[in-house]
Amino acid sequence: MQTLRYASALAVLLLTGCSVGDYQYSREAMDKVDMNFTGIPTLLGIGTLGSSIPITSEYSLTAAHVAKYSVQRVKAYHPYCDLAIIYHKNTLQSLPKFRSSGIGDTVKMYGYSFISAMPVESSGVNLAQTGIRNSWNKRPCTAFATNAGVVKGMSGGAVYNQDDTIGGVIVGFSDQIKNHRNGKVVLKDVSLYIPYTNFKEWLKQSTS
Repeated sequence: MQTLRYASALAVLLLTGCSVGDYQYSREAMDKVDMNFTGIPTLLGIGTLGSSIPITSEYSLTAAHVAKYSVQRVKAYHPYCDLAIIYHKNTLQSLPKFRSSGIGDTVKMYGYSFISAMPVESSGVNLAQTGIRNSWNKRPCTAFATNAGVVKGMSGGAVYNQDDTIGGVIVGFSDQIKNHRNGKVVLKDVSLYIPYTNFKEWLKQSTS
């Protein structure tokens, strides 16, 4: 997968179904993410709910396309990635820790299913780092593509590393990733998340 490690590939969110991969009901997800109701369907087809990650007693982290239509107020939008911080009263025993992961690392994803409104999780591996372009993600935003399952409603949910640190935020899925130089499809049916390395400084500044 070394040829996909950097931005030689480009993902476009081309959603033709409601999910990719496998996922399952998870009680653990209830401790890691919250359900966020939205007023109208979003551009990514989330419908009437999304997910968010409690990060302090006052704030939660989510996808910008979830935050825009959420009932919670928005504190800050990321300048070029599909991320936002919303005001949300949280009860946390301890603040979550963040750590960037790499290609080949195992991750777990947590969120809420639009289909069942139940907490769900999935497991997979980081397959590639790719550019991601749509109305919510602009240059120089990059995402990790994984083979972990994602269902609509999980956007804004958490991606966890094996050491229980947060590695990123789920933003959607794509039916294909193409090499932007030759147009060849290099990956199919992948989940996409914004890695911590892309928003580390913004998160620090926006919550300080």
